[in-house]
This record gives sequence, structure tokens and C-alpha cells, in this order.
Amino acid sequence: MGIIELFLIAVGLSMDAFAVSICKGLSMKKCTWRKASLVGAYFGIFQAGMPLVGYVLGVQFRDVITSIDHWIAFVLLGFIGGNMVREALRPEACCQEADEALDIRTMLGLAVATSIDALAVGVTFAFLKVDIVPAVCFIGVITFTLSVAGVKIGNIFGTKYQAKAELLGGIILILMGAKILIEHLLS
Repeated sequence: MGIIELFLIAVGLSMDAFAVSICKGLSMKKCTWRKASLVGAYFGIFQAGMPLVGYVLGVQFRDVITSIDHWIAFVLLGFIGGNMVREALRPEACCQEADEALDIRTMLGLAVATSIDALAVGVTFAFLKVDIVPAVCFIGVITFTLSVAGVKIGNIFGTKYQAKAELLGGIILILMGAKILIEHLLS
């Protein structure tokens, strides 16, 4: 997997965190860099950690299902992307329940919820034999950066970009799954 594909997957995965970060920024009366960085750190760490866990789990089964790994990657990325697109197109998809709280309980819940899809991507990485350490570092940095930006954007502009970010992320993941499948079938 090349750097461009990894970048696109990192951006796609981070769109859930970006959308929630926009909501967090929208709910803040005073948005500081410290608050934005805290949100970014939670999301970045979990978006990096979940693919690592998925990779470790996937390596256990890699040899058994090598013949269908491209189909698994296609289905997982398509399912995750499809859910993101569906969520983005829901008319009630907005930040109604967001609050300004940045306590551990609130942020852990949000970080886990936005990174579950990264667990499945980690399994896919195991099947594709991706070099996992640079990949998860890259995903973590991209997610951190986009989450910090999301908090600031949400605080300034509101929810204008939330659904668009989720839609873009879903489309990217679907396209990456299709690319993996097509490349394998053509080789």
C-alpha cells in the first residue's frame, strides 16, 4: 500500500472524528488551542490504536484466509464507508446532543465510538501486509490534525461542514475497498 492510499484511508477514517470535533467546537463558548488539542489527542490516539489492535487480531488469521483477503478488505471498507455515507445523508445528522464537556468519561466514549471502524481497517491491513507502525502513526497524526481543525471550524462556522466531511470519508473508504479488489482481480 502506497503513501497516497494510506493518506486517503487515514483521511477517510478521521472523518467521523472530524465531524464530532466540529460538534465539540460548536458547543464551546470559548475555544482554546488547549481544548482543541485535547480533543485531537483523544481521537488521534484511538484512531491509531484501533487499527493496531485490528492488525494484531488479523495477523492471527492471515494465513488461513489469504485467498479471500481482497474480498474481506472490499467488504469491510465498503461497509464502513456505506455507513458513513448513510449517516451523512440522514436529515437529522447534526450536533444536537453535543456538549462542551471534555472529561475523560465523555471523551473516551466519543473516541471509542469514532474509532471502531478503524479496528476493522486494522484487520484489513493485516491481510494486505501493511507495515503497521508507520501506518498507525500516520493515521494518528492525520486524525489529530483534522480533529483540532474540526474543533476550531465548529467553533467558528458551526455544522456547515459536518455532513460533507462524513460523506467524503465514506466515499473515500468505499473507493479504496473497490481499488483493492480490482487490483487483486486484475493481477
